Amino acid sequence: MSPRLSLAIQAGVPIPDEGRIAVFHPRGDADLSVLPADRVLAIQPMRPDHDALVARGFACAATLPEGERFAASVVFATRAKGLGRDLVARASACTEGPVLVDGAKTDGIDSLIKPLLKQAQAHAPISKAHGKICWFSGGVEMPDWRAADFTDIGGYVTAPGVFSADGIDPASALLAQSLPVKLGRRVADLGAGWGYLSAQILTHDAVEVLHMIEADHAALDCARRNVTDARAQMHWADACGWAAPEPLDTVVMNPPFHTGRAAEPALGQSFIDTAARVLTPSGQLWLVANRHLPYETRLSEKFAQVEEIAGDNRFKVLHASRPKRQRR
Repeated sequence: MSPRLSLAIQAGVPIPDEGRIAVFHPRGDADLSVLPADRVLAIQPMRPDHDALVARGFACAATLPEGERFAASVVFATRAKGLGRDLVARASACTEGPVLVDGAKTDGIDSLIKPLLKQAQAHAPISKAHGKICWFSGGVEMPDWRAADFTDIGGYVTAPGVFSADGIDPASALLAQSLPVKLGRRVADLGAGWGYLSAQILTHDAVEVLHMIEADHAALDCARRNVTDARAQMHWADACGWAAPEPLDTVVMNPPFHTGRAAEPALGQSFIDTAARVLTPSGQLWLVANRHLPYETRLSEKFAQVEEIAGDNRFKVLHASRPKRQRR
Protein backbone atom coordinates (compact mmCIF):
# COMPACT_ATOMS: atom_id res chain seq x y z
CA MET A 1 0.00 0.00 0.00
CA SER A 2 1.05 3.60 -0.55
CA PRO A 3 2.72 5.72 2.17
CA ARG A 4 0.37 8.67 1.54
CA LEU A 5 -1.57 8.32 4.80
CA SER A 6 1.65 8.34 6.82
CA LEU A 7 2.95 11.33 4.89
CA ALA A 8 -0.24 13.30 5.54
CA ILE A 9 -0.14 12.68 9.29
CA GLN A 10 3.58 13.50 9.37
CA ALA A 11 2.68 16.74 7.57
CA GLY A 12 0.55 17.76 10.53
CA VAL A 13 -3.01 16.48 10.04
CA PRO A 14 -4.44 17.00 13.54
CA ILE A 15 -5.66 13.53 14.53
CA PRO A 16 -7.38 13.91 17.94
CA ASP A 17 -5.90 11.99 20.88
CA GLU A 18 -9.28 10.48 21.75
CA GLY A 19 -12.33 9.22 19.92
CA ARG A 20 -12.97 6.63 17.22
CA ILE A 21 -11.56 6.95 13.72
CA ALA A 22 -13.72 5.76 10.82
CA VAL A 23 -11.88 4.29 7.85
CA PHE A 24 -14.11 3.92 4.80
CA HIS A 25 -13.49 1.04 2.35
CA PRO A 26 -9.89 0.06 3.18
CA ARG A 27 -8.56 -2.99 1.40
CA GLY A 28 -7.80 -6.00 3.54
CA ASP A 29 -4.06 -5.32 3.26
CA ALA A 30 -4.28 -1.54 3.76
CA ASP A 31 -1.41 -0.07 5.77
CA LEU A 32 -3.17 1.59 8.70
CA SER A 33 -0.19 1.35 11.06
CA VAL A 34 0.00 5.12 11.44
CA LEU A 35 -3.44 5.09 13.13
CA PRO A 36 -4.15 3.86 16.69
CA ALA A 37 -5.54 0.40 15.91
CA ASP A 38 -7.72 0.22 19.02
CA ARG A 39 -9.61 3.34 17.91
CA VAL A 40 -10.16 2.40 14.26
CA LEU A 41 -13.53 1.28 12.89
CA ALA A 42 -13.17 0.02 9.33
CA ILE A 43 -16.30 0.36 7.17
CA GLN A 44 -15.89 -2.42 4.61
CA PRO A 45 -18.83 -4.12 2.83
CA MET A 46 -16.70 -6.60 0.84
CA ARG A 47 -16.51 -9.83 2.81
CA PRO A 48 -12.93 -10.90 1.90
CA ASP A 49 -11.50 -7.49 2.86
CA HIS A 50 -13.76 -7.29 5.93
CA ASP A 51 -12.55 -10.67 7.17
CA ALA A 52 -8.91 -9.83 6.46
CA LEU A 53 -9.20 -6.64 8.53
CA VAL A 54 -10.88 -8.50 11.40
CA ALA A 55 -8.10 -11.09 11.29
CA ARG A 56 -5.61 -8.25 11.71
CA GLY A 57 -7.38 -7.10 14.86
CA PHE A 58 -9.42 -4.15 13.56
CA ALA A 59 -13.01 -3.50 14.53
CA CYS A 60 -14.98 -3.71 11.32
CA ALA A 61 -18.55 -3.07 10.14
CA ALA A 62 -20.25 -3.65 6.80
CA THR A 63 -22.09 -0.33 6.98
CA LEU A 64 -21.65 2.97 8.78
CA PRO A 65 -23.29 2.78 12.23
CA GLU A 66 -26.26 5.11 12.27
CA GLY A 67 -25.85 8.17 14.45
CA GLU A 68 -22.25 7.56 15.53
CA ARG A 69 -19.82 10.48 15.57
CA PHE A 70 -16.10 10.13 14.88
CA ALA A 71 -13.02 12.09 15.88
CA ALA A 72 -11.50 11.67 12.41
CA SER A 73 -12.16 9.77 9.19
CA VAL A 74 -10.18 8.34 6.29
CA VAL A 75 -11.89 7.68 2.96
CA PHE A 76 -10.24 5.46 0.36
CA ALA A 77 -11.38 6.30 -3.16
CA THR A 78 -13.32 3.71 -5.13
CA ARG A 79 -13.48 3.13 -8.86
CA ALA A 80 -17.17 4.06 -8.80
CA LYS A 81 -17.23 7.87 -8.78
CA GLY A 82 -20.73 8.15 -7.33
CA LEU A 83 -19.87 5.84 -4.46
CA GLY A 84 -16.64 7.71 -3.74
CA ARG A 85 -18.45 11.05 -3.53
CA ASP A 86 -21.11 9.50 -1.30
CA LEU A 87 -18.50 8.11 1.10
CA VAL A 88 -16.82 11.52 1.37
CA ALA A 89 -20.17 13.19 2.10
CA ARG A 90 -21.05 10.60 4.75
CA ALA A 91 -17.61 10.96 6.34
CA SER A 92 -17.94 14.72 6.48
CA ALA A 93 -21.38 14.47 8.09
CA CYS A 94 -20.27 12.16 10.92
CA THR A 95 -16.79 13.53 11.66
CA GLU A 96 -15.86 16.20 14.19
CA GLY A 97 -12.21 16.48 13.14
CA PRO A 98 -10.24 15.94 9.94
CA VAL A 99 -11.43 13.90 6.97
CA LEU A 100 -8.62 12.46 4.84
CA VAL A 101 -9.35 11.38 1.26
CA ASP A 102 -6.80 9.06 -0.33
CA GLY A 103 -6.60 7.15 -3.58
CA ALA A 104 -4.72 6.15 -6.69
CA LYS A 105 -5.03 8.09 -9.92
CA THR A 106 -6.54 5.00 -11.53
CA ASP A 107 -9.33 5.15 -8.94
CA GLY A 108 -10.25 8.69 -9.96
CA ILE A 109 -8.82 10.47 -6.93
CA ASP A 110 -8.43 13.71 -8.91
CA SER A 111 -12.19 13.86 -9.53
CA LEU A 112 -12.69 13.86 -5.75
CA ILE A 113 -9.89 16.18 -4.71
CA LYS A 114 -10.38 18.99 -7.24
CA PRO A 115 -13.87 19.98 -6.05
CA LEU A 116 -12.90 19.45 -2.41
CA LEU A 117 -10.22 22.14 -2.68
CA LYS A 118 -12.98 24.68 -3.32
CA GLN A 119 -16.10 23.23 -1.73
CA ALA A 120 -14.51 22.05 1.53
CA GLN A 121 -11.39 24.25 1.58
CA ALA A 122 -9.29 21.09 1.56
CA HIS A 123 -5.55 21.40 2.10
CA ALA A 124 -3.33 21.08 -0.94
CA PRO A 125 -2.91 17.39 -1.73
CA ILE A 126 0.22 15.33 -1.27
CA SER A 127 1.18 13.29 -4.33
CA LYS A 128 3.01 9.99 -3.92
CA ALA A 129 3.09 6.51 -5.46
CA HIS A 130 0.76 7.33 -8.37
CA GLY A 131 -1.90 8.80 -6.12
CA LYS A 132 -2.91 11.71 -3.92
CA ILE A 133 -4.24 12.45 -0.45
CA CYS A 134 -5.89 15.61 0.86
CA TRP A 135 -7.79 16.52 4.00
CA PHE A 136 -10.40 18.96 5.24
CA SER A 137 -12.31 19.65 8.44
CA GLY A 138 -15.43 17.53 8.90
CA GLY A 139 -18.89 18.99 9.19
CA VAL A 140 -19.03 20.41 5.66
CA GLU A 141 -22.51 19.87 4.26
CA MET A 142 -22.33 18.12 0.88
CA PRO A 143 -25.92 17.25 -0.12
CA ASP A 144 -25.06 17.18 -3.83
CA TRP A 145 -22.46 14.47 -3.14
CA ARG A 146 -24.86 12.13 -1.36
CA ALA A 147 -26.20 9.28 -3.42
CA ALA A 148 -29.61 7.70 -3.01
CA ASP A 149 -29.48 4.54 -0.94
CA PHE A 150 -31.25 2.65 -3.72
CA THR A 151 -32.01 3.34 -7.39
CA ASP A 152 -34.90 1.81 -9.34
CA ILE A 153 -33.88 0.35 -12.71
CA GLY A 154 -37.19 -0.92 -13.98
CA GLY A 155 -38.56 -3.08 -11.22
CA TYR A 156 -35.26 -3.83 -9.49
CA VAL A 157 -33.23 -1.71 -7.09
CA THR A 158 -29.47 -1.23 -7.12
CA ALA A 159 -27.04 0.85 -5.07
CA PRO A 160 -23.96 2.97 -5.86
CA GLY A 161 -20.85 0.93 -6.57
CA VAL A 162 -22.49 -2.49 -6.93
CA PHE A 163 -21.85 -4.52 -10.07
CA SER A 164 -24.18 -3.57 -12.95
CA ALA A 165 -25.79 -0.75 -10.97
CA ASP A 166 -27.16 0.91 -14.10
CA GLY A 167 -29.11 -2.04 -15.50
CA ILE A 168 -29.34 -5.76 -16.06
CA ASP A 169 -25.97 -7.23 -17.01
CA PRO A 170 -26.24 -8.61 -20.58
CA ALA A 171 -24.19 -11.70 -19.69
CA SER A 172 -26.58 -12.53 -16.85
CA ALA A 173 -29.53 -11.99 -19.17
CA LEU A 174 -28.02 -14.43 -21.69
CA LEU A 175 -27.44 -17.04 -18.97
CA ALA A 176 -31.00 -16.67 -17.67
CA GLN A 177 -32.35 -17.27 -21.18
CA SER A 178 -30.17 -20.38 -21.54
CA LEU A 179 -31.14 -22.19 -18.35
CA PRO A 180 -33.11 -25.40 -18.75
CA VAL A 181 -36.63 -25.82 -17.44
CA LYS A 182 -35.48 -28.49 -14.98
CA LEU A 183 -32.80 -26.96 -12.78
CA GLY A 184 -32.96 -29.29 -9.78
CA ARG A 185 -34.36 -28.85 -6.30
CA ARG A 186 -31.35 -27.37 -4.49
CA VAL A 187 -29.63 -24.53 -6.33
CA ALA A 188 -26.95 -21.93 -5.58
CA ASP A 189 -26.22 -18.61 -7.30
CA LEU A 190 -22.54 -17.89 -6.66
CA GLY A 191 -21.89 -14.15 -6.79
CA ALA A 192 -25.61 -13.33 -6.76
CA GLY A 193 -25.11 -9.55 -6.89
CA TRP A 194 -28.32 -7.57 -6.54
CA GLY A 195 -30.37 -10.63 -7.43
CA TYR A 196 -31.31 -10.58 -11.12
CA LEU A 197 -30.21 -14.14 -11.89
CA SER A 198 -31.67 -15.43 -8.64
CA ALA A 199 -35.03 -13.88 -9.49
CA GLN A 200 -34.99 -15.72 -12.82
CA ILE A 201 -33.98 -19.01 -11.18
CA LEU A 202 -36.95 -18.75 -8.83
CA THR A 203 -39.37 -18.67 -11.76
CA HIS A 204 -38.61 -22.42 -12.02
CA ASP A 205 -41.26 -24.05 -9.84
CA ALA A 206 -39.19 -27.20 -9.16
CA VAL A 207 -36.59 -25.19 -7.24
CA GLU A 208 -37.14 -25.80 -3.53
CA VAL A 209 -34.24 -23.80 -2.10
CA LEU A 210 -31.93 -21.22 -3.62
CA HIS A 211 -28.73 -20.21 -1.85
CA MET A 212 -27.65 -16.69 -2.86
CA ILE A 213 -23.97 -16.12 -2.09
CA GLU A 214 -22.63 -12.57 -2.41
CA ALA A 215 -19.49 -10.92 -0.99
CA ASP A 216 -20.70 -7.31 -1.37
CA HIS A 217 -22.96 -6.40 1.55
CA ALA A 218 -24.41 -3.46 -0.39
CA ALA A 219 -25.40 -5.73 -3.29
CA LEU A 220 -26.96 -8.20 -0.87
CA ASP A 221 -29.03 -5.40 0.69
CA CYS A 222 -30.42 -4.77 -2.80
CA ALA A 223 -31.03 -8.49 -3.33
CA ARG A 224 -33.14 -8.62 -0.17
CA ARG A 225 -35.46 -6.08 -1.79
CA ASN A 226 -35.39 -7.66 -5.24
CA VAL A 227 -35.86 -11.28 -4.18
CA THR A 228 -38.54 -11.82 -1.55
CA ASP A 229 -39.34 -15.45 -2.36
CA ALA A 230 -39.26 -17.57 0.80
CA ARG A 231 -37.20 -20.21 -1.01
CA ALA A 232 -34.20 -17.84 -1.17
CA GLN A 233 -31.52 -18.05 1.53
CA MET A 234 -29.00 -15.22 1.41
CA HIS A 235 -25.39 -15.55 2.52
CA TRP A 236 -22.97 -12.64 2.96
CA ALA A 237 -19.91 -14.69 2.07
CA ASP A 238 -16.92 -15.03 -0.23
CA ALA A 239 -17.97 -17.58 -2.84
CA CYS A 240 -14.37 -18.74 -3.16
CA GLY A 241 -14.51 -20.38 0.27
CA TRP A 242 -18.24 -20.84 0.82
CA ALA A 243 -19.32 -24.10 2.45
CA ALA A 244 -22.80 -25.20 1.36
CA PRO A 245 -25.11 -26.33 4.17
CA GLU A 246 -26.32 -29.21 1.99
CA PRO A 247 -25.26 -30.98 -1.24
CA LEU A 248 -26.53 -29.05 -4.24
CA ASP A 249 -28.05 -30.20 -7.51
CA THR A 250 -27.16 -27.10 -9.51
CA VAL A 251 -24.88 -24.08 -9.38
CA VAL A 252 -25.51 -21.03 -11.57
CA MET A 253 -23.01 -18.20 -11.82
CA ASN A 254 -21.75 -15.13 -13.63
CA PRO A 255 -18.45 -14.91 -11.75
CA PRO A 256 -16.54 -11.64 -11.35
CA PHE A 257 -13.17 -11.49 -13.03
CA HIS A 258 -11.80 -8.14 -11.82
CA THR A 259 -10.44 -7.05 -8.46
CA GLY A 260 -8.71 -4.06 -10.03
CA ARG A 261 -8.53 -2.89 -13.63
CA ALA A 262 -6.83 -5.99 -15.03
CA ALA A 263 -8.73 -9.19 -15.73
CA GLU A 264 -7.96 -11.93 -13.21
CA PRO A 265 -9.33 -15.28 -14.45
CA ALA A 266 -8.16 -16.93 -11.21
CA LEU A 267 -11.16 -15.41 -9.43
CA GLY A 268 -13.64 -17.14 -11.73
CA GLN A 269 -11.58 -20.32 -11.59
CA SER A 270 -11.94 -20.29 -7.80
CA PHE A 271 -15.72 -20.02 -8.23
CA ILE A 272 -15.55 -23.12 -10.45
CA ASP A 273 -13.62 -24.93 -7.71
CA THR A 274 -16.35 -24.07 -5.21
CA ALA A 275 -19.06 -25.30 -7.56
CA ALA A 276 -17.30 -28.65 -8.04
CA ARG A 277 -16.93 -28.99 -4.26
CA VAL A 278 -20.54 -28.25 -3.26
CA LEU A 279 -22.36 -30.18 -6.00
CA THR A 280 -23.63 -33.74 -5.74
CA PRO A 281 -21.87 -36.39 -7.90
CA SER A 282 -24.48 -35.84 -10.62
CA GLY A 283 -24.61 -32.08 -10.14
CA GLN A 284 -24.53 -29.46 -12.87
CA LEU A 285 -22.92 -26.04 -13.32
CA TRP A 286 -24.22 -23.31 -15.61
CA LEU A 287 -21.74 -20.46 -16.14
CA VAL A 288 -21.57 -17.35 -18.31
CA ALA A 289 -18.32 -15.55 -19.03
CA ASN A 290 -16.69 -13.10 -21.40
CA ARG A 291 -15.59 -15.09 -24.42
CA HIS A 292 -11.87 -14.40 -23.94
CA LEU A 293 -11.72 -15.86 -20.40
CA PRO A 294 -9.99 -19.28 -20.32
CA TYR A 295 -12.36 -21.23 -18.08
CA GLU A 296 -12.67 -24.40 -20.15
CA THR A 297 -9.39 -25.88 -18.91
CA ARG A 298 -10.37 -25.55 -15.25
CA LEU A 299 -13.85 -26.85 -15.98
CA SER A 300 -12.39 -29.93 -17.67
CA GLU A 301 -10.16 -30.53 -14.66
CA LYS A 302 -13.12 -30.36 -12.28
CA PHE A 303 -15.99 -31.89 -14.28
CA ALA A 304 -16.44 -35.00 -16.38
CA GLN A 305 -18.36 -33.22 -19.15
CA VAL A 306 -18.08 -29.63 -20.41
CA GLU A 307 -19.82 -27.97 -23.35
CA GLU A 308 -20.69 -24.53 -24.67
CA ILE A 309 -24.44 -24.36 -25.06
CA ALA A 310 -25.01 -20.71 -26.06
CA GLY A 311 -23.10 -17.53 -26.81
CA ASP A 312 -22.36 -14.61 -29.08
CA ASN A 313 -19.28 -12.59 -29.99
CA ARG A 314 -19.03 -11.22 -26.42
CA PHE A 315 -20.15 -14.02 -24.09
CA LYS A 316 -20.30 -17.80 -23.80
CA VAL A 317 -22.58 -19.98 -21.70
CA LEU A 318 -20.86 -23.13 -20.47
CA HIS A 319 -22.50 -26.22 -19.01
CA ALA A 320 -20.48 -28.65 -16.88
CA SER A 321 -21.74 -31.79 -15.19
CA ARG A 322 -20.63 -34.59 -12.87
CA PRO A 323 -17.87 -33.02 -10.72
CA LYS A 324 -14.71 -35.05 -10.37
CA ARG A 325 -13.86 -35.98 -6.78
CA GLN A 326 -10.31 -35.57 -5.55
CA ARG A 327 -8.71 -38.85 -4.53
CA ARG A 328 -7.42 -38.87 -0.99
